[in-house]
Amino acid sequence: MPTALVLGGYGLIGAACMAALTEAGFVVTGVGRSAQAATRFPQYQWQHLDLTALSADQWNALLQNIDIVVNATGALQDGAHNNLIKIHVDVLRHLSAAAAQTRTRMIQISAAGVSLDAHTAFFRTKAQGDTILAASGANHVILRPTLVLGREACGGSALLRALAAMPALLPRVFEDSQIQTVALVDVAHAVALASDPRVPSGTVADITEPNAHSFDALVLRTRAWLGVAAPIWRPRLPLWALSLTAKGADALGWLGWRAPLRSTSLAVLANGISGDPLPWHQLAGHTCRTLAETLESHPATMQDQTAARVYLALPLAIATLSLFWLLSGAIGLVQTPAAMQLLTATGTSSALATLAVVGGGLADIALGLAILIRRHTRKSALGMIALSTAYLFGAAILTPALFADPLGPMVKVLPGMALAALVALLIDSR
Repeated sequence: MPTALVLGGYGLIGAACMAALTEAGFVVTGVGRSAQAATRFPQYQWQHLDLTALSADQWNALLQNIDIVVNATGALQDGAHNNLIKIHVDVLRHLSAAAAQTRTRMIQISAAGVSLDAHTAFFRTKAQGDTILAASGANHVILRPTLVLGREACGGSALLRALAAMPALLPRVFEDSQIQTVALVDVAHAVALASDPRVPSGTVADITEPNAHSFDALVLRTRAWLGVAAPIWRPRLPLWALSLTAKGADALGWLGWRAPLRSTSLAVLANGISGDPLPWHQLAGHTCRTLAETLESHPATMQDQTAARVYLALPLAIATLSLFWLLSGAIGLVQTPAAMQLLTATGTSSALATLAVVGGGLADIALGLAILIRRHTRKSALGMIALSTAYLFGAAILTPALFADPLGPMVKVLPGMALAALVALLIDSR
C-alpha cells in the first residue's frame, strides 16, 4: 500500500488530511511535537518530533519509503514556541531537499495571498518556503486555501465563532474587508487528489469558494448558523481598540498562548482573504463548496454555541484568577503586621504566623503569575485549588472565627476554587 506522512497531523488541516489520505488507501503516519495532542487520534501511527531541530540525515531517514509527505505545519506569528523563519523557511529547505533525494511527492499547505513582499511576516515567510520548494527539484504541489471552515474550529474560525456568539452585543469590525472561505473537507480532498501522480508536479493552486463576503456578513451568517439571537447593539470598534487588543495578544504569544487576534490576524482581516478558484476548478473538475454549502453540511449543535462562548470566557477567567491571586498576595504582604496580629491573637506562634502570612503571600503571587504562562496554566489552577484548601483547613484550625465573619471572607474562597477548577478542566493540551 502507498504510504503518507503528514507533518502537523493533529492540527485542524493536518487531521483532515490524514483522514482523507487514509480513505484514499494510504498508510498514514502523523508527525507532531505533542504526544498528548496525538492521543486524540489513536487510529494512526505517530512520530513525535521537533521538525525545526532535525538534521539533513534525519530528514532523509524520515522520508525513506514514504510516497507522499504533506506539510500542514505553520504558525501565525513569532512567539515563545514559534519562529516563523524556522517553521516556514528552514523546515521547507530541509524537507524539500530530502523529498528531492528520496523522490517523495511533497504537498505543501500554504495560504492564499502569500507573496515575498506581503504586509505580514506570516505571508512573507510562507512565500519564501514555497519559493524554496519550487526551486528544489522535488516533486511537489502547492495548495493555498483561503479561510478554512470545518466541523471543528481553530484559530481564525474559532475567533469568528466567538465573535458571532457574543450575547446581545456584536461589534462591527472590518466591514469593508472581503473574505473567501473554503470547507475543510475540500482542502482535505484537494490533498488526496494532489497525491495522484496525474496532477502535474509544480502545480500551484488556490483552494477556495468562488464568492467573497464582507467580514461583517460572514460574522452574521456564522451567528445565524450558531442559532444565536440577533444582536441588540452593534457598536463600531475604533481602530485603536483593535490595535490595543492585538498588542495584548502579541504579548500573550510570548507566554505561550496562540491568541488568534494578534497583529498578523488584524492585518490579514483588514486586507481581506481572497484566491482564484479557476485553476483548481479546471484541474479537479469541480468547484469548492460555497459558504452556505459549507455551513449546511454540518449544522451547528448546542455544543458549538457553548464552545464559541467559552472561547472568550476562558481567557477572562484566567485573567480574573491571576488578578485575584496577585492582589491577594500583594495585600497580604503589604499588611503583614496586621495579618500576623490576627493569627497571634488566637495563640499562634510568631514564627508560624510569619510563615503563614509571608509564605502565603509569596505563594499567591507566584500562582497569579504562573497561570498566565500557557504551559503552567493547568498546574497553576490546580495549585490554586490546593492552596485554597490549605487556607480553609488552616483557618478552621487557627482562626475559626473567620468562618462566622459577617462578610464571609472564607466562604468567598469557594467561588475562586470553582473558577480555578473550570480553567483546569477547559484548558486544552495543545
